[in-house]
Amino acid sequence: MATSGTTTFNLDMSEIMEEAYDLCGLELRSGYSYRSAKRALNLVFLEWQNKGLNLWTIEQGSTTLTAGTSSYTIESSALDVVDVFIRTDAGNTSSQFDQRLNRISRTEYAHQASKLTQSKPTQFYVDKDNDAVKIVLWATPDSNQTYTLVYDYLKKIEDVGTTGTLNADVPSRYLPCLTYALAYNLACKSPEAQQRVPMIRQRYMELWEEVADADREKAAVRFVPDVSFYN
Repeated sequence: MATSGTTTFNLDMSEIMEEAYDLCGLELRSGYSYRSAKRALNLVFLEWQNKGLNLWTIEQGSTTLTAGTSSYTIESSALDVVDVFIRTDAGNTSSQFDQRLNRISRTEYAHQASKLTQSKPTQFYVDKDNDAVKIVLWATPDSNQTYTLVYDYLKKIEDVGTTGTLNADVPSRYLPCLTYALAYNLACKSPEAQQRVPMIRQRYMELWEEVADADREKAAVRFVPDVSFYN
């Protein structure tokens, strides 16, 4: 049996938009239609981020801690923090040691009476605002050892960009779900496609559960995509 021998299929942004419009029974014919689809696609990416369906973006960062400093701003592309460790004797093959820190809430941190206490950190909370994500440690690092802060973080999903020839910042296995997500958003705001909304939504729900389950099997138990929104 002759096969292609390739596994590189992908869709660029324009093709995703065209496919979504096809599912709606519509045509991508005007500049406004393109802008509407682009805007809707960016909103889908934000929705997925909010629901934790971007586990493929997990990366690791590190920084050397400074004695007396408890707050550390991480990469500007960070959306949230998954895991944090304190590493001692970094690079020493016989003595390097990683200790996992316990994540606490902002309220729990606020209730710590001795925030200026200096020792080896054992806890952290994540301070997120519009401009940056910060890891705040307790206790405040001391100068007894050289500590390296090692953290796994979720990156933001990249937006559509300015040209339709770019690929979406998602693994190719997510393309069916992404296409139906976009189609659902477009159908909801297109009077001509209202009859297709229930069908498109149902298929989107099915595909969402499939990709969420796939990520759930590979991710840590504490970080699970939320599928209840679609039930």
